[in-house]
Amino acid sequence: MNELAYPGLVTGLGLLVYYYTLFESGRARGRFEVPAPSHDGPEDYQRYVRAHLNTLEHLVLFIPGLWLFAFAVDPLWAAGIGLFWPVGRLLYALGYYQSAERRVLGLLISMPPLYVFVLGSMIAMVMALAKA
Repeated sequence: MNELAYPGLVTGLGLLVYYYTLFESGRARGRFEVPAPSHDGPEDYQRYVRAHLNTLEHLVLFIPGLWLFAFAVDPLWAAGIGLFWPVGRLLYALGYYQSAERRVLGLLISMPPLYVFVLGSMIAMVMALAKA
């Protein structure tokens, strides 16, 4: 099996988690009766929107970082490390839906892969250039 299928699956999981937060944000709009395009609403509604938008903000780092790491270091390691991101972001959203304080565990799980991916791939690329 092509090893790039593993980071591909993790990318898909990340996108599904993002879609889940999008879906829940839309449902919250109806539940809290917040008319489009407004994002002004009760704090409970705003937590759903923030969970969605924060996930989108992190997705921009996650997907390219995952693939840079897969190409520069190793696709299996990228997939293994990358699994922490969708799990963490799901916990982040579920916690945030309850209260702002309950989002922290998910944040702590989902942040390290971003740092590992960006810094690890940059180090691997500098090392490759140094050998050339």
